[in-house]
Amino acid sequence: MILIADGGSTKADWILLDKTGEQLFKTRTIGLNPEILSSELLKSRIQENHDLTSCKDNVTNVYFYGAGCGTEKNTLLLKSVFESFFVNAKIVVKEDTYAAVYAVTNKPGIVCILGTGSNSSYFDGKNVEVRIPSLGYILMDEASGNYFGKKLIRDYYYHKMPKAIAKLFEEQFDLEADVIKRNIYKEENPNAYLAHFAEFIFMNERNTYFNKVLHKGMKDFFKNRILTFEEATKVPVHFVGSIAYFAQDIIYDVARYHMIEIGNIVRRPIDGLIEYHRKELISKEV
Repeated sequence: MILIADGGSTKADWILLDKTGEQLFKTRTIGLNPEILSSELLKSRIQENHDLTSCKDNVTNVYFYGAGCGTEKNTLLLKSVFESFFVNAKIVVKEDTYAAVYAVTNKPGIVCILGTGSNSSYFDGKNVEVRIPSLGYILMDEASGNYFGKKLIRDYYYHKMPKAIAKLFEEQFDLEADVIKRNIYKEENPNAYLAHFAEFIFMNERNTYFNKVLHKGMKDFFKNRILTFEEATKVPVHFVGSIAYFAQDIIYDVARYHMIEIGNIVRRPIDGLIEYHRKELISKEV
């Protein structure tokens, strides 16, 4: 049996397949980002899931594609955690950019992630190339959930948010300064906490203010994460993630301005990962 996981900072989706590629179950854990979580916390989050605990001794392969897995240190940390839990399995840990690529294309293109965090990479048809490493939610992550969350909070506190929208924002979130600071500076997963404020944009009717916020974030992302590729106007640009899915109209607007071709936009890459690994299983059988 093989386990496939698409892991973000907020959540991780897991699929168990038998040796023929038949899906046995689909489950979810809280996010498993080794950049911001200790090995103890990572393991406890896995142990809390009954589905994973019940099958752990029978799993032969684990393929985990996750946020925060772009460095050797973090990859080895997560691999060690998995090896101590799935004791009979071969473990493969890769950055979430690989999951994004497998989910949207098998041809050359630029593949972008817009979820809790953001990233981009170039796929030449065989290899994935990350030309600009991500420095995370504090320094980078343009157009991500946490980027928009920070923007909304700042606009609210600086009184730049329209009054009617600010009132609605107050009704939907706890905006006490002490609560916000505690969650950002003292609690785990500050990036996921910030990202949950971005839901406000998509939970409410789109208006001039929301469009302005989304356009600014997407323009920054295109400038820093797409236009830096010399191939940007020569190959399709694909997107994966909830922010990309709900802001498709903004993506197309900015892309038209730069004469960039948009390829596939997928909310969750897990389905593409399943098909990729099913093909791998079939090819091994043949």
